[in-house]
Amino acid sequence: MDIKRVSASDTACPDIVSRSLWGARPPKARQDMATPVPFVILHHTFTYACFTLQDCSKLMRSIQNFHMDDRGWNDIGYSFLVGEDGRVYEGRGWDTVGAHAPWYNFRSIGISIMGNFTVKLPNKKAISAVQSLISCAIDKNKLNANYTLYGHRQVTPFTECPGEALFKEIQSWPHWKASDHFPPKKTENEPDDVFFE
Repeated sequence: MDIKRVSASDTACPDIVSRSLWGARPPKARQDMATPVPFVILHHTFTYACFTLQDCSKLMRSIQNFHMDDRGWNDIGYSFLVGEDGRVYEGRGWDTVGAHAPWYNFRSIGISIMGNFTVKLPNKKAISAVQSLISCAIDKNKLNANYTLYGHRQVTPFTECPGEALFKEIQSWPHWKASDHFPPKKTENEPDDVFFE
């Protein structure tokens, strides 16, 4: 199975496994997202971890089925997902509004690391892939250079996501900001976001 390069000339960008390569279903619908966005929201999937292209692709299909069939969403909720194989997997991608953080969906890139990071951290490959993806987003003008990074629990009530261990880790990352931001303060002319699709 080949991996699609985001841009052959773009050294800031990691290799991204395209939707067609991991076997995605087509979305029921999609909404364009204006970029660059000001936020990155980090998640974990609270599932088993995956360490190979085959296993991560299988998990991607399972997550997409859960989001579309059980939750009734238009597609997998996240913009991108990352496996402990060190690969980035295309979810909704750069330019589509996600379904991962109410009130932030239309103005954030949602990145979820596949696994449960309540008591342990993702491996170095996964962390490096997330950081590379964030750099790529800035390079491609999909993310503001002065972006803010939040863990999912900071912007959505009643969740422990992205897991206690991972949440503590990201507090040392550039652009992370403390405190809760739910719901966010809207600026003039911003659209209303919705809880569910």
